[in-house]
Amino acid sequence: MADETTNPDAPGGGPGPEASGGPGAAPDPAEEALRLSAEVDTLQGQIADLTDRLLRAHAEMDNLRKRAEREREETAKYAISKFARDVVAVADNFERAIQAVPADAAAEDGALQSLLEGVTMTEREFLNVLERNGVKRLNPKGETFNPHLHQAMMEMQNAEVAAGTILEVFQCGYMIEDRVLRPAMVVVAKGGPKPGRPEAPAAAPGGAGGETPRDPEAPAAGNDTTD
Repeated sequence: MADETTNPDAPGGGPGPEASGGPGAAPDPAEEALRLSAEVDTLQGQIADLTDRLLRAHAEMDNLRKRAEREREETAKYAISKFARDVVAVADNFERAIQAVPADAAAEDGALQSLLEGVTMTEREFLNVLERNGVKRLNPKGETFNPHLHQAMMEMQNAEVAAGTILEVFQCGYMIEDRVLRPAMVVVAKGGPKPGRPEAPAAAPGGAGGETPRDPEAPAAGNDTTD
């Protein structure tokens, strides 16, 4: 038989794919390990980023829920603030009507006495209705002046009581829950020993017209001091 010569250019005569190192060659284990390690690092970074985003989203949702609960509670407490601010003027009229009747005149006239008693009972029930809805009257006569609750209309010299004591109440104030609906307008004593400074209420005052309470030690603007 004739000798067979392998021709590298003939079909099927070249070296196998393993010998040539072509695309079908087995990958290098070290390079494959590095590639897989890089992919693991990338996936771990993505997992950490997604976990952080998820935690942030949960925290934001929890904050929104708490904020909504606070707003709902405040709405339930203070929704009638504007209405109550207008309605308390009716209570002022009841008080003026009662104070306008002299005590001796009511005692001498039975009809007037009955009318006075009826107005007094109506005022009492009206105030009870306000209190059931979170609105409470402030009549601070004899108490220490508190700029967060009271508005000083004038000062009066009186060394018999501590400075800052409320001598007269021109107009009662009102609270709605823990907020000031309307500050009480008062006359404050001066000349006596100084009391301790009162503490502010839990909530910021919401006095009528947004007036800034004045310091009891400052002279009342636009009013003469009575000696």
